[in-house]
Amino acid sequence: MLSDQDQAHRTLSVPDLADLDELDPTPAGSAGNLIDAEAARAAITDFLRALGRDPSDPHLADTPRRVVKAFEEMLTPARTGWTTFPNTEGYTDLVLVKNIPFHSLCQHHLLPFRGLAHIGYLPGTKLVGLSKLARGLELFARDLQVQERLTTQVADWLMDTLDARGAGVVLEAEHLCMSLRGIRAAGSLTTTTAFRGELSGPGPARNSFPLG
Repeated sequence: MLSDQDQAHRTLSVPDLADLDELDPTPAGSAGNLIDAEAARAAITDFLRALGRDPSDPHLADTPRRVVKAFEEMLTPARTGWTTFPNTEGYTDLVLVKNIPFHSLCQHHLLPFRGLAHIGYLPGTKLVGLSKLARGLELFARDLQVQERLTTQVADWLMDTLDARGAGVVLEAEHLCMSLRGIRAAGSLTTTTAFRGELSGPGPARNSFPLG
């Protein structure tokens, strides 16, 4: 039997998510920028030469194609629709999905940052399919990003899409541009938060979000 606190805050973890739909990728990055694969392959070839490497080496001959394919995948979100449902039961408490794995590309170094997201909202007249919280995160993460902007984009998207009473996003990520170079602080995590509407101030619902 659920405690009063558990009934007040419906907290869901990733295994509770509905299976994600398999959707075809779009031909453009999340910002809508078309990727010129041919020009990108030529640029990678030139980049290898600039690094003092021989692009005709058998081990590097297919590297430009592989690199471009990898960046196309990392910069292209899946096509999806935002399935919403009328809140006919009048559910008013927090819906929180925790521990959603994500990755994105640092726009300063073109190296990945990756970690876990915790995303929740206070419903108004609409509910959203739970898998779409992860999809919404992916939409903005498949781009050249900074963690701070990614956090606010997801929170604003929830408010706009659901007309929610409140929304909260917490991202915890390791940045390889910090782990592999510079200070080389492997394992360090950066936490960013964005709270909107009724979650902007302190309270039990906001306290349900992990904050590191």
